[in-house]
Amino acid sequence: MSSRAQDDLTASEPEGPATVAVTIDGRSFDAHPGELVIAAAERAGVYIPRFCWHPRMSPVGMCRMCLVEVDTGRGPTLQPSCMLAVAENMVVETASEVARQAQDGVLELLLVNHPLDCPVCDKGGECPLQDQTVAFGPGESRMVEERRHYEKPIAISELVTLDRERCILCDRCTRFADEVAGDRLISFVDRGNATQVNTFPDDPFASYFSGNTVQICPVGALTATPYRFKARPWDLEQVESTCTTCSVGCRMAVQSSGNQVVRHLGLDVDPVNWGWLCDKGRFAFEALNDDERLGAPLVADGAGGFVESTWSGALQRVVDGLGADDGSVAVLGGARLTNEGAYAWSKLARVVLGTDSVDAQLGDGLPADVVLGLPRATIDEACGADVVVVIAPDLKEELPVLHLRIRDAVTKHGLAVIELSSTDTSLTELAAVSLRHRPGEVAATVARLLDGTAGDAEAPALARARQLLDDATSVVCILGRASVAESADSVVHAADLLLASRPEVRFLPALRRGNVAGALDAGLAPGVLPGRVALAAGRDWYTRAWGELPSVPGLDAAGILAAAAEGRIQGLVLLGADPLADFPDRDLARRGVEGAGFVVAVDCFLTDSSRQADVILPAAAFAEQDGTTTNLEGRVSLVRQKVTAPGTARPDWSIAVELADRLGVDLGFDSVESVWAELERLSPVHAGITAARLGAIEALDGIVARFDPAAGTTDRPRPMVRAAATTAPTVPPVDAYALRLVSGRQLYDAGVAVAHSPHLRGLATGTTLRLHPHDLDGLGVAPGAEVRVTSRRASLVLVADADPGVPRGVAALSFNQPGPGAADLLDVSSPVTDVLVENP
Repeated sequence: MSSRAQDDLTASEPEGPATVAVTIDGRSFDAHPGELVIAAAERAGVYIPRFCWHPRMSPVGMCRMCLVEVDTGRGPTLQPSCMLAVAENMVVETASEVARQAQDGVLELLLVNHPLDCPVCDKGGECPLQDQTVAFGPGESRMVEERRHYEKPIAISELVTLDRERCILCDRCTRFADEVAGDRLISFVDRGNATQVNTFPDDPFASYFSGNTVQICPVGALTATPYRFKARPWDLEQVESTCTTCSVGCRMAVQSSGNQVVRHLGLDVDPVNWGWLCDKGRFAFEALNDDERLGAPLVADGAGGFVESTWSGALQRVVDGLGADDGSVAVLGGARLTNEGAYAWSKLARVVLGTDSVDAQLGDGLPADVVLGLPRATIDEACGADVVVVIAPDLKEELPVLHLRIRDAVTKHGLAVIELSSTDTSLTELAAVSLRHRPGEVAATVARLLDGTAGDAEAPALARARQLLDDATSVVCILGRASVAESADSVVHAADLLLASRPEVRFLPALRRGNVAGALDAGLAPGVLPGRVALAAGRDWYTRAWGELPSVPGLDAAGILAAAAEGRIQGLVLLGADPLADFPDRDLARRGVEGAGFVVAVDCFLTDSSRQADVILPAAAFAEQDGTTTNLEGRVSLVRQKVTAPGTARPDWSIAVELADRLGVDLGFDSVESVWAELERLSPVHAGITAARLGAIEALDGIVARFDPAAGTTDRPRPMVRAAATTAPTVPPVDAYALRLVSGRQLYDAGVAVAHSPHLRGLATGTTLRLHPHDLDGLGVAPGAEVRVTSRRASLVLVADADPGVPRGVAALSFNQPGPGAADLLDVSSPVTDVLVENP
């Protein structure tokens, strides 16, 4: 029986009281049944001091700071409010003389060995221990003995520093590592008076979520290395914004000092990130301050270099290059942009450049009609479902905070995960059923799951997964492209099969790029107009609003690069896109960029691709412009400017407006607000999501963009709906002498955010070929030795390692790591990639 079915049975039984009457500091209050006293008091407006308690983790009662007087009818007693649930007619005194003396005593004991180095501690000025000592503690200490001393400080990872003298053993960091992240890399060591928090020997705190422990540490024991000694809290200014490192869209506070971003802090937004951030999202702000940021337009000098230019001169060069071409123009990228920037460039491409060959994805996602046409789920709906079917990349690597949310739902709320993948992932140990398939054949596994056929070896797992689906009343599929070494066809067909069998299923697209959902919603995809509207369905509506539109759908990223390589693309615009590094087929990307007649790059950094451009226009980055962004569930939220862009870098929407003006067309925008106003007026899924609504307090968590016929005019076009009419893809037979390649991404790679962040760039693991120990042994190669890997595209010498999580017959290679790698081996025209592995 599923957990949700058990909940239904429980719900049919007689219910308890809806509220519990308690008295807190003399005031009556209705608390929730089972609610902890500390949480109930906070809702009643009474703050009880605490160190160890955190609302997102289980209570442990370690610090005893939250001691209060509680009377349940048998007389008042001192009890920790974080460990006691409310009861009917309970009387709680949080500020009685007895409670205050207890709090004084706890603080006095905590400060016995605390070093009191507030003047040099990064936590000074925002330290709960400091604040509560002033508010609840004694005015002076009776202790005169020598305090405990440890080495100060020690680096427990590249990102986190530990000062053990300051630690008060509150168990927050260790609980987070165990309960939330599942990375048990920091723990209590030693016993008695020598107890301390530390990592294990030769095992650093290499968690993707280590920065969260710094943020929740109530003292300065854990500090972030990128922030150490950079600023004081009273020197900082902040805005609330949305992380665009990946498509989860975590809410964060962006803090700056002296026009430099110095820190990101997670904000507790219930529908999305619960206050957590991954370390890449938390620390990649360093790239904003990098000296290599572009601050002025660059024009190719004809000798392989660039010279600085004025905006007027650079834009005129772009006009001459794009306007004089008799051939086609194409636009690649856009997922780095805000919604407003994506919309402005979508309109510019269709109306001014006359092209529908636009693609915000770089050949490693799913077709736009699949992403936009499938019924969409939210993160909360996925975590609250009976069953989640995962046909996606490793969530911990590509969508880290979504992994935390799914992990919480599994470990605490009984969510059943059915994982379908070619190799082990971070969800494998959490999955109720983990089904393996050969690369390119996930649709065949889904077909066997749904129709009841299975081979002897997989029958028990398939039967278990089928039973879970049969018992479930709500099913969500997290859908994405797990491997760029295979086409999207099998994933698309798998989704169609699932939707045809279970029409009630909802899909959560697992696309990694920061604002890829917003870019697709704004129309940066071939055959798609803003608002998830097909070109044919929305032609009349957008022609009346915009002007003449292209008559037929354009090319996607692979088609654009192939056409450019053949000389059929005379103008190529790269919107924050680096196809030479980020497109799965490096050979095709190289030929495409070289074959394009005129290349314009709108970017924040010089990349391998922008160095091939004729003109480079500097763009404002995250935290340097206002706007909105859209996460993978379709939630629109605000991004805010905190610092000024370097030099004369401009927002992307502004660049599009001025370029269009020089090409003789007025896009009709004079501010970022006017861009959003037009998108809200025309788009069926953004109707009613006005700037005023987005800026209201009740919309701080964002607003999910959905089609509501009542919100718009009767002639507004309807968004596309997936027809689910694909046929089973054809996959070539397995070569007995080759291995089938799987290539997914890791959190730390060779992308610009990591490469230009000093404390992150060293965390990219590099290119290592992972093989099953049996396959590696069959080659006569020891782990760590070099092998030659040959595909139809190239032959590379790589280091090989043994990984039992990789099935026999499969080779796994991380994508976009420093140096030659997977992109050199892949051919996007093939449904799968086979490689020959041999001694070099």
